[in-house]
Amino acid sequence: MLGRQIQGIMKIVILDGYGVNPGDLSWQKLEEYGDVTVFDRTAPDEVAERAHYAEVILTNKVVLDSQQIDLLPKLKYIGVLATGYNVVDLKAASGRGIIVTNIPAYSTESVAQMTFAHILNITCQVEHYARNNAQGKWCESPDFCYWDTPLHELSSMTLGIMGLGNIGMRVANIAHQFGMDVFALTSKDPASLPKGVQKTTLDGLFAVSDILTLHCPLNDSTHEIIRRENIMKMKRGAIIINTGRGALVNEADVAEALHSGHLAGYGADVLCSEPPSKDCPLLSAPNAFITPHIAWATFEARKRLIDIAVTNVAAFINGVPQNVVNA
Repeated sequence: MLGRQIQGIMKIVILDGYGVNPGDLSWQKLEEYGDVTVFDRTAPDEVAERAHYAEVILTNKVVLDSQQIDLLPKLKYIGVLATGYNVVDLKAASGRGIIVTNIPAYSTESVAQMTFAHILNITCQVEHYARNNAQGKWCESPDFCYWDTPLHELSSMTLGIMGLGNIGMRVANIAHQFGMDVFALTSKDPASLPKGVQKTTLDGLFAVSDILTLHCPLNDSTHEIIRRENIMKMKRGAIIINTGRGALVNEADVAEALHSGHLAGYGADVLCSEPPSKDCPLLSAPNAFITPHIAWATFEARKRLIDIAVTNVAAFINGVPQNVVNA
């Protein structure tokens, strides 16, 4: 589509604004700092033309690698509209003196909420019973209630958390409200952990977790950390939740464990390829519940993201950049 341009001073281009703001929020505050052109989506071969004169670029998922950056002669600032910033070649940006910033901690509450939405759906079988009852199953019951799956209280279960950043800490706090025992794999000193959070090893985390939730960064050491050999270290009937990054898991191995019953459930808001191909093994695996990368996308979180993005641009223009990731 054609961009929507607003008059100002500095040339600011938003390459893929739709994902953050499909129309229920506003970029108006950004207009105070320049001529703002918003594109809903931008293909790789459109970047150079659309942002050729841009001094400021905001991007969510559009990749700015070294080749793209070389084609943008006026570029001084890249604002990533997310916490993760792997879409930008930081070395190439730094070599040009381009500041790169991100949006930290804007979605903590929303992602923690989605984590427990998945946990509660799997342990209480909400989708299962709602679907069956829409088909008349309860109407046919000889009793006032019925159930055909195991049902358990969270207070009887142990939650393992892989990664204790902002989101992991919030998840731990919520778990305590449910009365769960909490173990964590973290680099933090045990003495600094909140009361009730016990530090453990990787193997210890796999062994103790009734439910394992992933909140660690994706890097060489965590890529496909959830794979067959580690899944088999978990209790039969364990549950895995992934609201972190798709590539933290080997999707074929998780699907296999669901088919065999070794895993009782897998709840995820992320996949290795997004959008996924129709042959993604998790889409047809039993007791796999996949949401389309929406944990971050509450109205409140997206509004917070835009507010921080505008503040980041303002700080850059005022010569005191904040949230810089390539300092």
